[in-house]
Amino acid sequence: MYNELQINDPELYKAVHDEVLRQQHNLELIASENYTSKAVLEALGSVLTNKYAEGYPGKRYYGGCENVDVVENLAIERAKKLFGAEHANVQPHSGTTANISAYLSLIKPGDKVMGLNLDHGGHLSHGHPLNFSGKYFHIVHMNVNKDTELIDYDEMEKLIAKERPNLVMAGASNYSRQWDWARIKKICDVWKCFLITDIAHYAGLVAAGLYPSPVPYADIVTTTTHKTLRGPRGGLILSKACYKAAVNRTVFPGNQGGPLMHVIAAKAVCFREGLSDEFKTYQKQVLANARKLAAELQTLGYRIVSGGTDCHLMCVDLRAKNVTGKEAEVALDKAGITVNKNTIPYDPQKPMITSGIRIGTPAVTTRGFKEAEIVEVAGYIDEAIKHREDEVMLKSIKEKVAALCAKFPMYPGFEK
Repeated sequence: MYNELQINDPELYKAVHDEVLRQQHNLELIASENYTSKAVLEALGSVLTNKYAEGYPGKRYYGGCENVDVVENLAIERAKKLFGAEHANVQPHSGTTANISAYLSLIKPGDKVMGLNLDHGGHLSHGHPLNFSGKYFHIVHMNVNKDTELIDYDEMEKLIAKERPNLVMAGASNYSRQWDWARIKKICDVWKCFLITDIAHYAGLVAAGLYPSPVPYADIVTTTTHKTLRGPRGGLILSKACYKAAVNRTVFPGNQGGPLMHVIAAKAVCFREGLSDEFKTYQKQVLANARKLAAELQTLGYRIVSGGTDCHLMCVDLRAKNVTGKEAEVALDKAGITVNKNTIPYDPQKPMITSGIRIGTPAVTTRGFKEAEIVEVAGYIDEAIKHREDEVMLKSIKEKVAALCAKFPMYPGFEK
């Protein structure tokens, strides 16, 4: 693997090779990461990267697009079928660019948008002041309930009635419970505002029928194609047919130039995989593993934000262990376990320190882990946090982690 790269660019080859080894030997528990299939990787590395294809199938600004038109049409039709959507735009380069296009398809700069506070589980593109969303729009943030750490829909409606936003952005990057999309849509209809739902984290579970779908309710749905969907890094927009023209012209030429045809091909592969029974079985295991991990950590004395999880992720409050999210992230990394520090609702710590870590099960489930392995993982997490200042112990845990990973190899042969 990577023979030409090894010969022609040994410095870059070493970095790629080292990353292969890291993925092979470490436990990947970042909720937004996963391992793609080899078919997705092949599409990403195909000659489709050479083709410029501004426009849409049948309406390109360049010649020679007859083959990439087939590719994009396959991706569109498979995405529509997978999610039961009336329209799909497969060109967004990322979830954030999908959100940019979604906003600007429905409202204009300066309009008011309501989204979930980043510190309470929202995303940068839902209104952070340093992000385009916070700069282009007048943002009103909603918070989770302080006692339950859940979305309070009565409070949401009161805030909408008071602020009268033009658009509500519903979705999160760190909210482990189910969203009531139907109720949010009903509130939006009463107060005459658009509804966009960002399901970047939940998309795979939605596709498998294990998490509520917002497609019947939202004006526009956005998502990434990696995370639980297990495809390439990229974005996707789903919408009602009545918004097709607005969405398409906002993506191109509004916000992007030429589409990444090799990535769109990989998205098509991913959507086809998502339609399989095997994918549904995988998503059931993702959910089972997440619930098992949350329960095991609770048994070990950790508090799970909101008390548990209905999806692939959880946020772990570390205050009872007298450790910060930053300290835990560093210690776990030394033990071969990759997580990210994360704020908890109403966090007393600064955003770069945090009181929590976010953990997800998509990647380890792709490896083949089931509940028995998850019990081991919980034990390693606890041991690493307990012995976070003991380099010898952390090295010992890392060796145990590597041995566990060796039983479930990813991409055999790639490390050679």
